[in-house]
Amino acid sequence: MEEAGRAVAEAVRARWPGERTLLLAGGGANGGDALVAARFLAAWGEAVEVLAAPARHPLTRLNRRRLAAYGVRAGVLTPAAVTRCARGVVVDGLLGTGFTPPLRPELGAVVAAVNAARSRPGVRVVAIDLPSGLNAASAEVAGEAVEADLTVALSGFKTALLFGPAARRAGRVVLAPLAVPPGWREDHALASRPDDAEIAAWLPMRAADAHKGTAGHVWVVGGHPGTVGAPALAGVGALRAGAGLVTVYSAAEVPLVTPELMLRRHADLAGALAGAHARGAPDAVCLGMGLGPDAPALARQVLGWDLPTVLDADALQPELAGAGHARCVWTPHPGEAARLLGVGTPEVTRDPLAAARALQERLGGVVVLKGGPSVVAHPGGLSVGRGGHPGMASAGMGDTLAGIVAALLGQGLPAPDAARAGVRLHARAGERAGARLGYGLTASDVAAELGGAWLDLRRTADRRLPTEW
Repeated sequence: MEEAGRAVAEAVRARWPGERTLLLAGGGANGGDALVAARFLAAWGEAVEVLAAPARHPLTRLNRRRLAAYGVRAGVLTPAAVTRCARGVVVDGLLGTGFTPPLRPELGAVVAAVNAARSRPGVRVVAIDLPSGLNAASAEVAGEAVEADLTVALSGFKTALLFGPAARRAGRVVLAPLAVPPGWREDHALASRPDDAEIAAWLPMRAADAHKGTAGHVWVVGGHPGTVGAPALAGVGALRAGAGLVTVYSAAEVPLVTPELMLRRHADLAGALAGAHARGAPDAVCLGMGLGPDAPALARQVLGWDLPTVLDADALQPELAGAGHARCVWTPHPGEAARLLGVGTPEVTRDPLAAARALQERLGGVVVLKGGPSVVAHPGGLSVGRGGHPGMASAGMGDTLAGIVAALLGQGLPAPDAARAGVRLHARAGERAGARLGYGLTASDVAAELGGAWLDLRRTADRRLPTEW
């Protein structure tokens, strides 16, 4: 609690030095964090005011007495008091991660008063750990909840801070790693979120004497009459992500969107792949984009080779449960994830971390649950991607991502690293495309920015980015 309160006080003081701060303390541990923050701000000479509910937690009672020793007396927490006192910075320490909606009516009225105050000029709201009224484990907003400008997350990320309507209530999120025993932190962490410097360290570096044969040969298997653009986009994604050679195998006529792609059309894809594999295995396979009804059988065939493999789109079928291996990556969007798990799409989007974990356990290998942001589930845990652009919500983005991940697998990255690096590389390319074009992004726009995105990430290798997004 002492660590958490100080972290909140430091975040407020760093952004709004000299501003008057109103701290709202609930009766539990989250309220105790607010009381500690008030004490630190008062000790640093900042103007503070506190409104507090009756303390239930023993440490909250203790910190209320400590705050009084600094000459700061807590007023009674009521909606009218919030309305009267809210100006400058308002710190929400009403409820913590143990809360399950709905709010009690009296607390709901306090939250409504906070949100009304936030609409006034010059008032900013800071939430401790997560905005009060949210369920930490859900991306949904069930009823009234605080709308924050900044959330100071303590030790780790919560589902509500990362996904859906709940994340929009959190505003900007800054992670405050607390000085607690590492074992405790690992036991309580839901997911990691590698920064760009970590991602940059995983990206492959070509030797000066590299040639196309050493940069990875990727096979893209996909395409069906009416869906021939999907494998072409995956092939371009693989080329732009550094694959030395990309061969597209399809039963349909795939457009030659760039002359560097090698196209192989075969009516009998299973036989053609078996023959080509007998002559020499590729470094990675990307399978499923627009492939049609033959996808499950072809996926089983390719998975049996135990090669680095990305499975997307039509290859994401429930009958392949358990067929994954350590070098394969599955890339479902929420609708496909729902089909694989036998649930509704809202259940997936409500808690993407739980859904990604369940998919990994069911399929094997590594799973990228695509979304804003994407989740990577692997046997070692969960990782949440950073960045991206809203304009990436358009057709073909997943095909491009599948090709990117396959290219990284083909260049020797382990499946978890290829998935995490591919997700961030794709997102960064989307950011660059969004900055250049603004709106209406296509998958081709994003693929064109992959080289620049790669360079952006490499430039971070010698400096760490702040844990803020």
